[in-house]
Amino acid sequence: MTETVNPQPVPAQVRPAPATPVRRHRAGMLPGRQDWSSWPHYQAAGAGFRGYWYPVCFSSQVGDKPRAVTLLGERLFVIRDKGKVYGMKDRCPHRGVPLSYGDKQFPGTISCVYHGWTFDLETGDLKAAITDGPLSPICGKVTQPTYDVEERLGLVWVYIGDGEEPHPIDGQLPEELVGNPAVVGQRIQARPGDWRFACENGYDEGHAKYLHRTALWRLFKPMPVWNTTKIVKRGRWIYRVQKEQHWEADFPGLGTWSGTAWYKARRPKGVQNLGNTASHRKVDPTIAAQEFPGFASVSMPGVLRIAYPTFIHYEFYVPVDAGNHLYVGMLADFKKGVRTLPFYAKYLGAVRWLFHGQFSGQDKWMVEVTDAPPEKLYRPDDSLLQWRKLAEDTTEERLERLRAQGIEPADATAG
Repeated sequence: MTETVNPQPVPAQVRPAPATPVRRHRAGMLPGRQDWSSWPHYQAAGAGFRGYWYPVCFSSQVGDKPRAVTLLGERLFVIRDKGKVYGMKDRCPHRGVPLSYGDKQFPGTISCVYHGWTFDLETGDLKAAITDGPLSPICGKVTQPTYDVEERLGLVWVYIGDGEEPHPIDGQLPEELVGNPAVVGQRIQARPGDWRFACENGYDEGHAKYLHRTALWRLFKPMPVWNTTKIVKRGRWIYRVQKEQHWEADFPGLGTWSGTAWYKARRPKGVQNLGNTASHRKVDPTIAAQEFPGFASVSMPGVLRIAYPTFIHYEFYVPVDAGNHLYVGMLADFKKGVRTLPFYAKYLGAVRWLFHGQFSGQDKWMVEVTDAPPEKLYRPDDSLLQWRKLAEDTTEERLERLRAQGIEPADATAG
């Protein structure tokens, strides 16, 4: 007789547990550009490009006392004498004390606070060493470096070059601001961050649609989710030209994202290239006469222009040194006389704190925290690539002109 043995059940507590997936550290996939060596002049321009006029302060801020300025890493001061503004290197050659600590002891001069070395504002020549008497032998042997200075649009502009004759400032200003009456609202703010990040942010194709969607300036305006664009060069400017505007999009596996809402204005029926949102307003004749191919454009040495139907907004990114810049925002309305009065009310009552304040503050934040390269660019960043190419090509052309004149440029890559 065969005995049958029934198998005993395995206690639950000793059953093998199902395998638990091991969560491993993921190194990520981060291909991309590790440096800006494709644009060597641009990569070397942390403190800015030489050979241009830069706005440094309001004209109303310059009087009989020196005003210290740092521009492209160079310390200088500006001062007014008999209505004209002058610029000079802010370091006394005697012992290195800032000349901006001094004052005017004689008309047309600046005297160092330390020993009274006195320089002619026009020529930089040492005219007197007060503590060595009227016949000091040092006079005539020292010339202090000076800077070319101009005043335009209520601002003081300084030219930083390599000893070449500066080009006329009107040839560098946006063309429509030369010869056309305009009223402007302006803001100047010292900001941390690389000036190149500020310029790239301004001309960037993608950020306004997402970052600025929470700005009060944009809250009630529809914004495209994404665009298709092309970059068009005309003269010294490159333009972002919008070809398609997509106001909502379905993202596979995620859902729908929309740039419209019930509380926003209606989106335009066609593609807009004066401003990127809907507008029922008639285009200002001065703006219409420019025939801008696109509403966003940029030119050297870092000037952004955003054209709307009734006004134009400009941003000048002024390099102070590597890591700091001056933000100069300017909104221009092309009117004159009593027709300018509504602009003042609108600018001071709303635009200054909505646009030059909170809206621009979002850009300021991004510039402060940007850390590139390395970087991995995407399709809308063609605007950044074209700006860098413009900067590179324009700089190379300038350096070739300087070499032809026998001038050794200070550009770090010129040798």
